[in-house]
Amino acid sequence: MLEQLVTVFVTFLVVIDPIGVAPMFSALTRGGSDHYRRRMALKGTLIATLICLFFVFTGDALLRFLGISLAAFRVSGGILLFLLAIDMVFARPSGLRSATVREQEEAQYKDDISVFPLAFPLLAGPGTLTTILLTTSSISSAKHPLLFLAVLGVLLAVLLLTLLTL
Repeated sequence: MLEQLVTVFVTFLVVIDPIGVAPMFSALTRGGSDHYRRRMALKGTLIATLICLFFVFTGDALLRFLGISLAAFRVSGGILLFLLAIDMVFARPSGLRSATVREQEEAQYKDDISVFPLAFPLLAGPGTLTTILLTTSSISSAKHPLLFLAVLGVLLAVLLLTLLTL
């Protein structure tokens, strides 16, 4: 069980990428007061946490409602995570993990960047949501309640770590 939790922690740490999000957050809030930056960091992280929790508890039902099998989602999610990993290995910016120049320009004129682009797609983006669905689909809260709670705790710990880096 400890090995699984370490694997889940490292996976969430790589996909959410608190250290990589920090410079983007800094660029998006450039020129803002310390109070504004703290408020955006807290609000954005809380919204990302709510999005993640929504997917933890309803992701499986959402897939069933949309008629997507878990096997198909695993394949497509695996491809998405593989492409993200290739971009990380070759240090190429990907549309999955970075704020575009247009988003950064738009953020300079927006009073509130907490929902877009901070909470989604930077913190709770496609890679994060795919990872959540793939991780939680393999464990059931009814069959493995302790493991499910531990995975939930790991996710919340990584999001807290993200808040602390912003």
